[in-house]
Amino acid sequence: MGKNYVDIENDRGESLRYRKHTNGRGLIAHGAKVHPSAIVEAGAYVEPGVQIAAGAHVGRGVWVEADAVIGPEAAIAPHAHIGSGAAIGAGAKIGVRTHIGTGARVTVGSLIGDDETVGDGETVATDQRGLRLAA
Repeated sequence: MGKNYVDIENDRGESLRYRKHTNGRGLIAHGAKVHPSAIVEAGAYVEPGVQIAAGAHVGRGVWVEADAVIGPEAAIAPHAHIGSGAAIGAGAKIGVRTHIGTGARVTVGSLIGDDETVGDGETVATDQRGLRLAA
């Protein structure tokens, strides 16, 4: 059986160690907390300080930046990018190639479609069809 971790050097020359998550084989940085029932698919990167709750699903090729929070039963589709300090509410769904900005908030049960962008610091609430609700 191969090793269960990977060392990757960042832009500043620092080496970060990522372990492979048992449920999906995605890479989890030291200091991130991922619930054992969450799925983090291969090719996904979860940075230090991230918290991923029970039943969440992080798709292939997703990048979750430092200190982001993914709520219970949230689903992040492949190749999405969750910015640093962003929060994804329980049961929310994030589409393919969607970008959630730094410090952004997606409320409980919201649906953000494919190829969308939620700006830095923005808070978004939608109905079940993905139509944005007034703040």
